[in-house]
Amino acid sequence: MNAKMDEQQYWKKWQTNRDPEAGDVLIQKYKPLVSYHAQRIGSGLPKSVSKDDLFSLGMMGLFDALNKFDPSRELKFDTYASFRVRGAIMDGLRREDWLPRSSRDRAKKLEASIEELEQKLMRHATPEEVAAYAEISVAEVHTAIQENFFSNVLSTDDRKDDDEDKSYAVRDTASQTPEERIMKDELIAELSGQIKTLTEKEQLVLSLFYTEDLTLTEIGEILGLSTSRISQIHSKALFKLRKQLSAIDKV
Repeated sequence: MNAKMDEQQYWKKWQTNRDPEAGDVLIQKYKPLVSYHAQRIGSGLPKSVSKDDLFSLGMMGLFDALNKFDPSRELKFDTYASFRVRGAIMDGLRREDWLPRSSRDRAKKLEASIEELEQKLMRHATPEEVAAYAEISVAEVHTAIQENFFSNVLSTDDRKDDDEDKSYAVRDTASQTPEERIMKDELIAELSGQIKTLTEKEQLVLSLFYTEDLTLTEIGEILGLSTSRISQIHSKALFKLRKQLSAIDKV
């Protein structure tokens, strides 16, 4: 960005007459935001999902944000753009049905195997026990659970009104019945209790990923572990919490 012209001047030129040069400067400035969200969302997807495709979807969201941003509102552009970028990527994933039917069927069969095993054991099974019982690798168990969790998130988002402005959307909990609200509160309380049973490292990874919005790579750098190892810890934690997470998504 030209040192002689600060960002506000570029915004003024863009807002006034859609100056192409100003628009390009602003796009380049906020492009790293797209890379961040593409990497973050992509960390929970199968390797078959192209990271370049996620980036392209995110760039469409950034262009959309640039065209629709109202600087008179008390909202920073990077905050507004984050909503648009993430929304564009999620919408694209829904349209493309990123999780193959074979993967969905595999996840359902795995969940059935877990239920059978835990009924026999009369306790929660470990990923290693599930892998042995289902005759698959532990990595496949982790992948299936993580994909299924992300699929549930997409399905939950898809139930929102398509005409809703995603940039300022806040889920309307008032639309729930009192019984549903009580049930969800109880499930969240149960989930909080289950989180406390996780190992310290698992709790830390979940906190950094979902609360601090760090990528798995960034978490790995903080903890001195590889991205693949952080992914394993993340997946294992989701495995332990899968019942509570699934129940909350259905309310």
